[in-house]
Amino acid sequence: MLPLHHELHFTFRFADDRIIPRFHLEGLDSGQRVAVFKIDALTGERLGLLTNATVGENGWVDLPKPIVVRAGDAFIAVPE
Repeated sequence: MLPLHHELHFTFRFADDRIIPRFHLEGLDSGQRVAVFKIDALTGERLGLLTNATVGENGWVDLPKPIVVRAGDAFIAVPE
């Protein structure tokens, strides 16, 4: 069965302030590139590119520089 809706990106939303040095992406192969964008948490509008990174072993993405997020912030990781 095919789902009616399938996102082509991964969305991360935060209730608390955090420093994000890495995150996990399920189902992506090691070596795949991703672009990470800050988004408006309510509308999903892209607000700007935060960084580019590469998926590592077991789907972990180690960021070149940690992302600082505040409560209510959100970002997306878009496979290239």
